[in-house]
Amino acid sequence: MSSVQTDRYRRFIAQLVKARLDAGLTQVQAAAKLRKLQSYVSKCELGERRIDFTELETFAKLYGKPLEFFRTLN
Repeated sequence: MSSVQTDRYRRFIAQLVKARLDAGLTQVQAAAKLRKLQSYVSKCELGERRIDFTELETFAKLYGKPLEFFRTLN
């Protein structure tokens, strides 16, 4: 993976964490609402697990953010 892609994904992950925090949720609370383990949210936020588009839609809905919030073009 190129460094540009890596940097973009890091910025995406930062937005994912910010969205959860903006929603006032802990990883445990978010996981419960997603019917997943806390480790799922943790691995997504650490970049250990890549997030596909349908998962992003689910996160966005849970966190009350538009998909555009997660976009990292720069």
